[in-house]
Amino acid sequence: MANYTECRDACLTCAEACETCAYDCCAGQPEMERCLRTCMDCATICWAAATVCARGSEMAPEICRACAAACEMCGEECSRHADERCQNCAASCRICAEQCRAMAGTTSV
Repeated sequence: MANYTECRDACLTCAEACETCAYDCCAGQPEMERCLRTCMDCATICWAAATVCARGSEMAPEICRACAAACEMCGEECSRHADERCQNCAASCRICAEQCRAMAGTTSV
């Protein structure tokens, strides 16, 4: 089973990257609405996953499965945009998805 601390840290890093991307890169730009929404959704679930991992909750694998899916979606969207904040977000999402899949005991889809 994956390390709770490593997963928690990846989730926190990803949540922060998503928040930065959403509010500093996407906000107020109608053409970036999908990116904004995926970043906000991903940040929300990353915060939740980090919380359950910090507690060592038995729910961590289930939450992390959902978090991996959100990270994959967000990372894919952000990778389409050239802005450095989007690229940083996409990279954080890839790392978080990997850690969450390991926590959940699943493999990449």
